[in-house]
Amino acid sequence: MIVKIPSIKENVSIVESFIENAGEKIKIKESVYGNVLVSVTEAVNNAIVHGNKEDKNKKVKIKLRKNKKSVRFVIEDEGGGFDFNNLPDPTSPENLEKVKGRGIFLIKNLSDKAKFKNGGRVVDMLFKL
Repeated sequence: MIVKIPSIKENVSIVESFIENAGEKIKIKESVYGNVLVSVTEAVNNAIVHGNKEDKNKKVKIKLRKNKKSVRFVIEDEGGGFDFNNLPDPTSPENLEKVKGRGIFLIKNLSDKAKFKNGGRVVDMLFKL
């Protein structure tokens, strides 16, 4: 299943509905659903704001794949990517008060496996069912 959305912040609500519908259809357990919702919406928001710079002519692609043991969401933007290996630690004392900078940390900690590909333009998240 693939969904493409224009890079407009308000479209995150479309993604929330997509996840809700997918959750019912493919039976994502309640214990996993919250992690999926936060991680995927965070990845999509990052793709819209940081990747595509809110350029409504650029799309964010959301892919969903499921097998018996897991569900995988792949989020792809058309931006320039980022250095995902060199991000400030949001848990270090100097960053605790900052409003931004927790998205990648959340994605890595809420998914069972998160990979960044294509120079950071693709986030591949796996959730065990």
